[in-house]
Amino acid sequence: MRVLFGFLSGLLGLLAGWAALAMTVVGLAGPDRDGGIAMGAMFNIGPFGGLVGFGLGVWLFVRRGLVRMPATPVSAPPPDAAIEPGRSRVSRPFAAAVLALVAGVAWWGWYEFIRSPYLSHGYMTLDLQIMLPAGMPLPADAKDVSIAVSEGSQQTDVMLGPAWHGHLGDRPVILGRATLSLKTRSRWVYFALPGMPEQSWRLDLSSDPDPMPAYTAWRAPDGSGAGVEMNYRLGADR
Repeated sequence: MRVLFGFLSGLLGLLAGWAALAMTVVGLAGPDRDGGIAMGAMFNIGPFGGLVGFGLGVWLFVRRGLVRMPATPVSAPPPDAAIEPGRSRVSRPFAAAVLALVAGVAWWGWYEFIRSPYLSHGYMTLDLQIMLPAGMPLPADAKDVSIAVSEGSQQTDVMLGPAWHGHLGDRPVILGRATLSLKTRSRWVYFALPGMPEQSWRLDLSSDPDPMPAYTAWRAPDGSGAGVEMNYRLGADR
C-alpha cells in the first residue's frame, strides 16, 4: 500500500512539475503565433520539470504521508529486552487527498479524450450531392446556390468549388463539401435557390460517426415535396 501511494504521489508531482515548467516557459516567452514555443515547452522542456516534480512528490509522501505507529507491547517487557520501534503506516488524510487528486485528474483526462466535444476521427469531410428535378435549369452562378450545414448550435456555409455541378441522366446535380468537427446528434443540411423555398435534411449520423465507404441513398427533404433529393458521404481527413 505504501508503494502504491508513494507512486501515485510521485505521479501527481510529475504532472504538476511538467505542466508548471511548460506554462512558465510559455508565459516568459510571450505571444506565439505558430505554436512552436508551446510545443517545445511542452515536449522538450516540460519533462525536466516532470522529473523534479516526481522526486518532490515521493519526498512529500515520505515526509508527510507516513506516520509512525508507537510500539504497544502486550505486557511489560523484561528489563534487558530490546524495544522495537513503532511501525509506519500511510496517513489517512494524505491518502484521501492523493485519491481525490488522482480521481480528479482521471476524470479530466476521460472528459478531454473520451467525451471531448470534437470528433474522434478529427475533422471529417461531408460530401454532398443535391439533385434537382428533371428539366430544372442550374443557376448561372455558384453564388446563387445557398447550402449550409449545422452541427448543434453551430452553422457554417458550404463553399462550392470550380466543379460545383454535374448531371445524373436528365437531372442536374449540385456538388458541395463541408467539414464536420463536433460530436452531436443534431446535424442538418439546408439548401435554397432563388425562387425556391429552403429545403432541409436531417443527417442520419451518430454523435461520433465513422467514415462511410459510399454515398447514402437519395432522400427527399424533410416535410417537403419539391422534387429535390440529397445524398452524402462522410470521410475522415486523416
